[in-house]
Amino acid sequence: MTDPETVDVTLVDGYVDEPAHFGVPPYVSTYPRYTAGALVDAGVPEEQITYHTIDELREDRSKWLDVEEADLMVYIGGMTVPGKYVGGTPAEPDEVRELAWTANGTSVMGGPVRFGVGEENAGATETERKNLDFDFLAMADVEAAAHDLVRSGLEGFNDRYRDVAEVDRWASMGAFVVEQHPNHPHYLIAELETSRGCAYRCSFCTEPMYGDPDFRTPPSVVSEVDALSDRGVAHFRIGRQADILAYGGDGEKPNPAALEQLYAGIREVAPDLETLHLDNMNPITVVKWPELAREGIRTIAKYNTPGDTAAFGLESADPVVQEANELNVTAEECFRAVEIVNEEAGWRPGKEPGTGPSTDVATGADAAGARSPRLPKLLPGINLLHGLDGETEETYELNKQFLERVLDEGLMLRRVNIRQVMAFEGTDMAETGASIALDHKRQFKAYKREVRETVDNPMLQRVAPVGTVLPDVHFEYHQDGRTFGRQLGTYPLLVGIPGERELGRVADVAIVDHGYRSVTGVPYPLDVNAASMDELTAIPGIGSGTAGDVLVNRPYESTADLPVDADVGLEGFATTSRSESSGSP
Repeated sequence: MTDPETVDVTLVDGYVDEPAHFGVPPYVSTYPRYTAGALVDAGVPEEQITYHTIDELREDRSKWLDVEEADLMVYIGGMTVPGKYVGGTPAEPDEVRELAWTANGTSVMGGPVRFGVGEENAGATETERKNLDFDFLAMADVEAAAHDLVRSGLEGFNDRYRDVAEVDRWASMGAFVVEQHPNHPHYLIAELETSRGCAYRCSFCTEPMYGDPDFRTPPSVVSEVDALSDRGVAHFRIGRQADILAYGGDGEKPNPAALEQLYAGIREVAPDLETLHLDNMNPITVVKWPELAREGIRTIAKYNTPGDTAAFGLESADPVVQEANELNVTAEECFRAVEIVNEEAGWRPGKEPGTGPSTDVATGADAAGARSPRLPKLLPGINLLHGLDGETEETYELNKQFLERVLDEGLMLRRVNIRQVMAFEGTDMAETGASIALDHKRQFKAYKREVRETVDNPMLQRVAPVGTVLPDVHFEYHQDGRTFGRQLGTYPLLVGIPGERELGRVADVAIVDHGYRSVTGVPYPLDVNAASMDELTAIPGIGSGTAGDVLVNRPYESTADLPVDADVGLEGFATTSRSESSGSP
């Protein structure tokens, strides 16, 4: 029997994306952290646990030696919702098989991959359960499997779910593994679990497979944040739950007192945190218990950081689709929930809490009257899912009508997520499969493009008007002579900046133009005495001729001296001396 103290372990993170869980960089999911904690709890010394992401293994083949020589290799991955990613690329099935073939020791795989694997990570696909040539497939919690496997001397385990006491220990004990993440410490956001499981049973969703909601206590989550903060993490997302408003209650009814204890506790142990965002909020909770929901939303907006998003799972505005798939909220109910979140949390820093929606960036001012050009504190996002049972051409029209109503009523949505269903064994959608999604593929593409043009672009201009400042944008890649980057957070805006700047740098950026789902920005504040031609022409109202005049006549003592029209509004993001605090490269 193998002694746990002698076991060398390699954890490979192939990334996860679930209805209530992000794990593609810059996010790090709970799975590798909990698994590392479970291994330590089973007797494996911290120093004998090696963690690699799949991107690390792609970039450096020498690291495959850790996979080959480990006594135990644990693979974590699985995508149960399709997406597009910038910070990392999820492992494809063939890559996962290669891991199993390379490992000479015992190999186990787990995470949402247990729900099924398709030919590729994409929507409109069907999946089946496969072990991809691993010795073991954990059909319950991979962290419990790793713990029990080590305790058995690597001889085997019974599939089981970890209990609350175990996650209380493992969440903090496994915090050390984040230090091995290639993005640590500055470009890493830790996903936090408050619960898993769901009180509702939508046809397509894998979350109900975890059962009814099972909540961690506020002290448990707070202690995990404390441990992660001690390890250098400053960005957090409370994303691992089906409904943040139901936290600490019976799974459906809001419990504002629990939210206050959770959020206040996080702020107490991590006072210098830079991001505190969330993900899922069930709109039916908002409309069934409006006063309790308002109290909870106010609490979240009190403690969070700007730009936060509460994802609403409307899925379809078509009542036929809603009934056929047991969707729990109607379009009318969802619209009312959008109104309530806008009213309670759609205010910008410097505005009075509860005075949303703040649709004009110039209206945000602090007590002294200073301009506060930031994103609103918390806005809803809308999830729309296509390929569900009962979908017809009318479904597409009803979805567009819902979005247009939100726009016409002067409300704000942080983002609209439109995707096609993935069918997993064990869900009601397994019987329907991807047939409807495939039949409607052409219509889906045209509809998605129309929404981007007619809804996303004007909504983005409302949420992030020209002059809005996005602090701490991380530069990620170059394309077409521009540098693209994002803030850390929930559904961060993609920002394009003129010129090719050093990647990995961080800068504050002021928005000057809008695409469908991205924005153009310039360093904030922009020093017009040093700005490039491309930066100057990016400012609305400044053409190439005016920009040339600005360049020829530099330097200037004041922005008022520039040869530009007064209505350009340079005072919002320009200066005549470079600010040392702006972070501009």
